[in-house]
Amino acid sequence: MSLQAQFEQAQADSKNLPERPDNMTLLKIYALFKQASVGDATGERPGFTDMVGRAKFDAWDALKGTSADDAKQQYIDLIEDLK
Repeated sequence: MSLQAQFEQAQADSKNLPERPDNMTLLKIYALFKQASVGDATGERPGFTDMVGRAKFDAWDALKGTSADDAKQQYIDLIEDLK
């Protein structure tokens, strides 16, 4: 199975996890997905009043320079660990 196919399967699996991951894990899932799909973080960092948006942006920005394939593999591995 190709890396892309595994990534797509992990996305489907992420919607059916046995329990909701904690917020730090959810941030990591989000950041890896964005890095794999879009690449390095773009746009303005959300303002101080948008705590959730800011945390999501910072988690994504922390992956700067990670290749799409590396991010996909990390995403796949993380979802597998949560299943």
